[in-house]
Amino acid sequence: MRYRVVAVGRVKDAALRTACDEYLDRLRHYAKVEEREVKDEARILGAVPAGSRLVALSRRGAQCSSRDLAAWTSRWEMDCRDLVFAIGGADTLPDEVLGRAELAWSLSPLTLPHELARLVLYEQLYRAYTIRRGEPYHRGS
Repeated sequence: MRYRVVAVGRVKDAALRTACDEYLDRLRHYAKVEEREVKDEARILGAVPAGSRLVALSRRGAQCSSRDLAAWTSRWEMDCRDLVFAIGGADTLPDEVLGRAELAWSLSPLTLPHELARLVLYEQLYRAYTIRRGEPYHRGS
């Protein structure tokens, strides 16, 4: 199984890019992860490989705890399907992407800039894997 993150736009802020790269490096100890940046929301579905599970990051999606995410990642791995996370830009994700997604997931009820949403996604995926392995990174309940 491989995670793919399809995001609109680049992470322009150097500090956020460094933080994203740090969590990507950590996450890659546990899973295969790729990033794909597209120019606009209309190109998101074109970057989703056939047969992949699509998870749309949307403020209107389902919320979960870090432990819930750990359980989701376990189930996703058992399905042996690649998984694509779609992150929209300032115009959010189009209805076509939300309709095609098997899951709409909300990182927070707050509106997050796409660059920050990407960082939160990487950190939470890393956290999920450390939870699953009983590693000391996660100290929450």
